[in-house]
Amino acid sequence: MRVDGATAERWERRIHLGAHPLLYPMIRGLGSLRPVVKLPGLGVLVSEAGLVREVLMDQQKFVKNGPSGSGALWTPVVGPKALVNMDGEDHKKLRQRLGDLFTPRSVAGIVEPAASAFESRITTELDAGRSVDVVECVKDLAGGVISKLLGVPDDAPGRLPNKELFNLGSSISSLVRLGRPSLTARQIAKGGSAVGILAGPARAAYRESDPGTFPGRLRELGMTEEEAMGIISAFVMVGTETLVSFLPRLVALLSDSGRIEELASDRSAVPATVNEALRFTVPSPMMIRDAVAPGLIGGTEVRAGDRILLSTVHAAKSLRGFDPAEAMPPQARQLWFGAGAHFCIGMPLAMAEINAALDVLLDRYVQQPWTISSRRVSRGVLIPGYKSLEVANA
Repeated sequence: MRVDGATAERWERRIHLGAHPLLYPMIRGLGSLRPVVKLPGLGVLVSEAGLVREVLMDQQKFVKNGPSGSGALWTPVVGPKALVNMDGEDHKKLRQRLGDLFTPRSVAGIVEPAASAFESRITTELDAGRSVDVVECVKDLAGGVISKLLGVPDDAPGRLPNKELFNLGSSISSLVRLGRPSLTARQIAKGGSAVGILAGPARAAYRESDPGTFPGRLRELGMTEEEAMGIISAFVMVGTETLVSFLPRLVALLSDSGRIEELASDRSAVPATVNEALRFTVPSPMMIRDAVAPGLIGGTEVRAGDRILLSTVHAAKSLRGFDPAEAMPPQARQLWFGAGAHFCIGMPLAMAEINAALDVLLDRYVQQPWTISSRRVSRGVLIPGYKSLEVANA
């Protein structure tokens, strides 16, 4: 096995520069100079992993649902009780009520149909000697998972294709920009329209009270219909872009670094490799909080009302290059899923999707090695990633 870290580093840099050609170098440069920097007009940039974790853990001083925090953006679109836009005791109680939704058995039931379709498409295209775009396949995978979250039967009349379901979820999350503390009336209307389309089948599933569907489970847990729609909308919009960013980058990272063959033959290193790839790619490159009380972050004074920009991309990437054999530094452990009260409740679902897709690609590699035949990075997007990543039989 020949490990090639330089190629992996080069492509990852291209991905970030494609998304944020000016902002990415600025954030990485400022992070290298000081762990906390005040940026006039933007907020307070925090770039060190331990300090990022410290802010995320302190829900008393730093909140998600402040006037410029990420949670507040979503309230006009998904309603006031969508978990992602809640803080304090209400947020804690709702998380507790949702705690049993993402057991290994339940997430397997959500992911398995979409993973099976993912495998079928990969196999069909490669068996025919054609290249296959991993990005498009992952979009279909994400759309299939969305359909299960909505409670849509596979044979439902007028059922939207998985790709269209993904596009609807993506159209909501793409409204967010780092320099945008609030949404315009037009953007709220656009997001609300997408949520309305997605909520149609979810409302029907909720009213049928079938505990075998995700909306039915929410009703069984005592959620009102509006609460259930907000929660479903939040899961759809938060998980789609990051998954479609990460999975193709994981595939490229394993191929570029020369680790794919060894991993395909010995799966014992998969958990550590996926975890390290999440740290190295950082699919959630920035998190935002609002300071609601004066205090210090790493010795730097912050005031109530300050916008806190948590640079997870610098905090994680600055630790080292990609190396699954190295132990994860404690301050960075699962930082890309957050920390504290807002640690991503959907992590088990995301990991199930990641592992299912990776298993398909590794199984295929054992049968017939494949290679990356072409790729393009996405430009001008919020979440860095590949626009296309085609693989073909080697």
